[in-house]
Amino acid sequence: MSEEFDFEHDDEYPAYRERCMGSNVNEQTLLATDYLNHFNELVMTLEMLADMPELLEEAKLWEPKPYKDHFRDSTIADKELAIEAYDHAPPKFKEPFEQNISKINKLILTSVERLEIDIQTGDFELVRSNASALSKVIQRIMDMCSANIHGSETTMDQSEIDNIIGADPEPEPVGNAQADIDALFD
Repeated sequence: MSEEFDFEHDDEYPAYRERCMGSNVNEQTLLATDYLNHFNELVMTLEMLADMPELLEEAKLWEPKPYKDHFRDSTIADKELAIEAYDHAPPKFKEPFEQNISKINKLILTSVERLEIDIQTGDFELVRSNASALSKVIQRIMDMCSANIHGSETTMDQSEIDNIIGADPEPEPVGNAQADIDALFD
């Protein structure tokens, strides 16, 4: 019995879809949410910098990690399936996912640099404000990644990021944090 899909996929997609049923890998997209843990820990670290500036050194050690490498180092039961299935994820889901991941990686690296400068000023309210604003934008793009993993084709563009920061009821970030975010999408 042949399944029909309304999107591009390779010949092995139906078999991987079946293998993913009941696993930690989404059976439609062949992507796994566990990858987002690579970013969650760093976001929590950024949010604590105002109260624990010594965590900056830990934040500076963070590096982007490709999807498959994350799972190679993972302890989840379905890690081999996540690695194998990734090559068969339909472009309809994988491409926006990878675009969002690229934005997160750039934003995290920019955020760490920005917050290091803020910490050096000794103004921990500035650190708190910028860390909060930057963490919210990172989290919002992570939400987009989660949506990609669960079957959405969406990405976030610069105007959406600007709206999040502009609509935030907390104080707008001081310094060049907004300029740093804008530069990611030039």
